[in-house]
Amino acid sequence: MQHTESTEGSGRLASSVGNFVGARQGYYDREFEKIQSATRFPWSWNTAAALAGPFWGASRGLWGFFWMFLVLEVLAFVQIGRGWWGDLGADKLARLERLTAKSDEFMAKYEAAKLAGDPDAASYLNRAENLKKVAGRVAEEAALAAQGATTILLVGLALLMALRVVQGFYANMRYEKQYLNWRANPDRTVAGASWMRAGIAGLLWLAIVPLTLYRFTIGKTDPALEPFVAGLPIEKRLYYAPVSDWLDAGFDWLSIEGAGVFNGVVAAIRTILNGLETVLVGAPWPVVMTVIVVIAWRLAGPRVAIFTGAALAYLALFGLWETSMVTVALLGAAAFLCVLFGIPLGIWFGKNQRAYNAALPVLDFMQTMPAFVYLIPIIAFFGTGKPPGVLATLVFGMPPVIRLTALGIRGVPENTKEAANAFGCTRWTLLKDIEIPLAMPSIMTGVNQTILMCLSMVVIASLIGAKGLGQDVLVALQYAAKGQGMLAGLAILFCAMVIDRIVQGHYKRSTARYRMGR
Repeated sequence: MQHTESTEGSGRLASSVGNFVGARQGYYDREFEKIQSATRFPWSWNTAAALAGPFWGASRGLWGFFWMFLVLEVLAFVQIGRGWWGDLGADKLARLERLTAKSDEFMAKYEAAKLAGDPDAASYLNRAENLKKVAGRVAEEAALAAQGATTILLVGLALLMALRVVQGFYANMRYEKQYLNWRANPDRTVAGASWMRAGIAGLLWLAIVPLTLYRFTIGKTDPALEPFVAGLPIEKRLYYAPVSDWLDAGFDWLSIEGAGVFNGVVAAIRTILNGLETVLVGAPWPVVMTVIVVIAWRLAGPRVAIFTGAALAYLALFGLWETSMVTVALLGAAAFLCVLFGIPLGIWFGKNQRAYNAALPVLDFMQTMPAFVYLIPIIAFFGTGKPPGVLATLVFGMPPVIRLTALGIRGVPENTKEAANAFGCTRWTLLKDIEIPLAMPSIMTGVNQTILMCLSMVVIASLIGAKGLGQDVLVALQYAAKGQGMLAGLAILFCAMVIDRIVQGHYKRSTARYRMGR
């Protein structure tokens, strides 16, 4: 009875393998059974895969197999091409030719100067002999490079053969995994071999391998394909220059037409900065230091207050107080604006998936665009100085608080919201008393990341006149003043750490009090 059941199971497996492979059913039936029953390496060999290489995988829909071994075989083909027909010493021979020509030129000058009785004739002879010595060394290097062609050819052949052996042993194991995927999901898994897929693989091979071989063997010295390359539309004057001119005109038009809006934004930010600088820079530094330490004590506790006092003492003792307070004003204004606009936007995006999907490309753009690039429109629309520096920091620092606020709002359990609604909570009460408190850890993480992002922009913003400690670092970079740069960099670090420790410490203490109250 057991033998009959085993026979029926084997028959079903063979039928399934036959439906999958389409051809050579008996061979793949045996190999798949060997692979599935093996406890160690199955040593399953596929001659067709060893001979056809990547094309075997492509014809069966194993495109990962195809691309992996195609790239590796291209490396082998490059070595074969370099060793077979590549002129390895071409660059050295060209240099040898130039050195020989220059040596002959100095020899001719020596002969002419000698006949004319010129006292500088000996200098010409000396130069010619020195060039001959250098040319001799270059000739030896060219000969050694040419002699290494055979070794490179053999290495390439050995690598190609090794890759084919690896493919022969690996093919059936990879094909067996695809068979298991096909059994689990036959509608979304390719089965059988296809000449069409093999043909596509052949076209890809022709598009990649010949040009790669040309580039790494004779492409540097042979001008045969230059007419074809020159005919491609790759010159800057064709597209780059007209599009850049069009963008220049667009920026100029927008900066003129929107001057009122841009000036209003600058004025609003300047008002915030002036207020912060009046308090931080205008007041005596012992007074400001005492007030900040007391605030840190009240909001975040004694440990943060001690750290704050030590950090501020560092700024005062090294004469960096005024520039540090300018930096704190810039950092504080940027972080305040990021939080002011970022948290409401994050709440909206957390509740509205369509709005978040629409804003996601903009957030990706704000985070991935190099900072030096979006300084250009900032300068074009808002000019230079501290307010544009805050705006540049705003663009770079706002995405984290938006993303993490939206993540926290979406992470509030649905059953909690349903229970609140069942007790008659309004939308505002639900948001204020349930969603925001539960999302607060994620929101505070976003605030922390925003502060760090704003910190990273301090030095870059100094390029457009934001001043502060960033300007000290910039000057240190220009004049290679290593000590000055390190001291200013530590000051920037301490400013950011003080702000972050106070904000995070206040949140932690508030959370602890809330839990104790419960």
